[in-house]
Amino acid sequence: MVQKFIAACVQNCATPDVEADIAILAKLIDTAAAKGAELIALPEYCAGLDTKDGMLHPFAVPEGDHPVLPAMAVLAKAHKAWILVGSIGVKSADGRIFNRGYMISPDGAIAARYDKIHMFDVDLGDGHVYRESATIMPGQEAVLSPCIGGTIGLSICYDLRFASLYRTLAKAGAQMLAVPAAFTRITGKAHWHILNRARAIENGAYVIAPCQYGTLAGGSECYGHSLIIDPWGRVLADGGEAENVITAEIDLAEVAKTRARIPSLVHDRPFTIESITPAVAAE
Repeated sequence: MVQKFIAACVQNCATPDVEADIAILAKLIDTAAAKGAELIALPEYCAGLDTKDGMLHPFAVPEGDHPVLPAMAVLAKAHKAWILVGSIGVKSADGRIFNRGYMISPDGAIAARYDKIHMFDVDLGDGHVYRESATIMPGQEAVLSPCIGGTIGLSICYDLRFASLYRTLAKAGAQMLAVPAAFTRITGKAHWHILNRARAIENGAYVIAPCQYGTLAGGSECYGHSLIIDPWGRVLADGGEAENVITAEIDLAEVAKTRARIPSLVHDRPFTIESITPAVAAE
């Protein structure tokens, strides 16, 4: 089993023009492969995205008609690499849209699918209101995917704030955690590095977090700073705030070593919470 390999995060700024985005992604994937990457991770909504009034309007068609998937399958086979399609918009038979990620294996097959569970419905103040659930349906299942050398837990963007998801994935065997995102600039500056490092440290796992950068159609701003983080919480690579490809060596032996040093995954204990009744003041 492969223990060491190069992982890459592709950092792009998606547009409403899905075909133009595919061409940019292909160029960046070629760059990642030239750097020796055998796992290449793309951001959330990596191709075909419009925004308006805080709502997401991804290019969305049924899975079998989506142009991103065959394009990524060709690239995966050409480079003999695993490609994580962070997410694309996928229309279901009943017309609902899912924010769906895919793992493409080196033979071009879909190895895993994941529908984003947690919807980004927030009010950040100063007019920055987001309602992902207005256009997107949430998923219901956590997903472990096969990957080079081991297993990787899939997630998308806002999922990052729900630590129990990553704990569940790690306990189920995930050695790596994928966090493709289009994190907003406001929340990214405040929380992106901290939360990704926390998920790595809590679970003794590598975190691979490709994030879009720049201003999207409609005016929303993404933070960039794609990250690769080791199980001890060290940032191995940071993508900054421009179009970029970052790489780092993944050594899965470090996962076992870190979990042996701090075996918190096996130290979880069941507990209850005491309900406290407020005291009633004497008359």
